[in-house]
Amino acid sequence: MLPDNEAQGRLGALGSPSLHEHKRDAQHGCAGARANHWMEQAIATARAGIAAGQSPFGAVIVAQGLVIAASHNQVWATLDPTAHAEISAIRLAAAERQTIDLSGCVIFSTCEPCPMCMAAIHWARLDAVVFGASIADAAAAGFNELRVPAQTLIEQGGSRVRLEGGCLAEICRGLFSEWRAAADSRAY
Repeated sequence: MLPDNEAQGRLGALGSPSLHEHKRDAQHGCAGARANHWMEQAIATARAGIAAGQSPFGAVIVAQGLVIAASHNQVWATLDPTAHAEISAIRLAAAERQTIDLSGCVIFSTCEPCPMCMAAIHWARLDAVVFGASIADAAAAGFNELRVPAQTLIEQGGSRVRLEGGCLAEICRGLFSEWRAAADSRAY
């Protein structure tokens, strides 16, 4: 697990993207071993957030085989209700690349992006989102979710962002249990 201060920012080379593979890994539900690897990074980042008293969400952004940004949810640390893992990772990636155009990047998130995060992903022009747990899973864990699936937003909004759900879903859903077991867990 990454220490909290290392869960932010650049993590290093991780190989080539394999999102174009349509055959899913039967054990994990991801499109290829690299997707599993990057989702494992998002899970480690979420666990660092749980250890820091934050909620159980993590995200990494990958470009050309590198993780260029990683962040966990920071809502309670910053007292900012917009400081979701995906938003925080987008901010870091934009700063790393010195642009708001994150074309060529893929975000791996432990949970399906909420409408706010999905809109930010669209506006930042990320190519794709790969997520684990669903919005329904987050709502069941006690989070005040707008129950609008990311796919609905993509279709109704005319976004070109590709979406793949269910990557390491069981492990990602398990983060909610890990978080509830923490002494300082709070939903929002």
